[in-house]
Amino acid sequence: MYRGRFRTGLALGMVLMIGGCGEPGDDSPGLTGGWSTAGCGVPRTPGHVTVGGVRMPVTPPALEAVMSRIDQAGRGEFAESFAGIEVDQERVRAIVYRVPSAAFDDFLRKSAEDACVVVRDAGHSTKDLAVWHDRVLADLPYWSEQGVRVVSIGARHDGSGVELGVRDVEEARRQLLARYGPTAPLIFVEADPVRPLPAPTSRIAPPPDSHVTNSDRSR
Repeated sequence: MYRGRFRTGLALGMVLMIGGCGEPGDDSPGLTGGWSTAGCGVPRTPGHVTVGGVRMPVTPPALEAVMSRIDQAGRGEFAESFAGIEVDQERVRAIVYRVPSAAFDDFLRKSAEDACVVVRDAGHSTKDLAVWHDRVLADLPYWSEQGVRVVSIGARHDGSGVELGVRDVEEARRQLLARYGPTAPLIFVEADPVRPLPAPTSRIAPPPDSHVTNSDRSR
């Protein structure tokens, strides 16, 4: 799975597939702003598979392998920089978000080989957002006592912040930023409470209030 590892639904909650405009290949060494590997300048044809009569895009194995290497190294050696990765299957490219780092950028250029990898700036790394994610998660009992309903918590894969799904956005923003500080990388979105799906009805077991006996079932 690609994207941030933090998605906590309460109860505790990819490759993220996107569409978008393509960037020409630009393998320049700049640290800030967006750049892309040389493979982005080469024509690429998206792959598709038909499932149940529906034609769907797929990630080519070569691009999948490149993304796997980047994701693994990003969460390990380059955790101070890596924010997340997503795949644009229609344009056959990976998009990497990172806090600017010369070392990580060099790794991305070498790892991309002939694949198209678009690199974009991020405000925070996965490692940084993990700290905020875990801090808010640990404080959930406190926020419940304060009347703040936090429905979900998830670090955004673009490094912009930790997204909190809450019932009352303005009240949650006021209280959490008062506690954590106005610069805390928290993003508040309105969310309904998680509702569990009803248990499926068994074709064998009788309803709980049924008085059907084994002999009755055998008839």
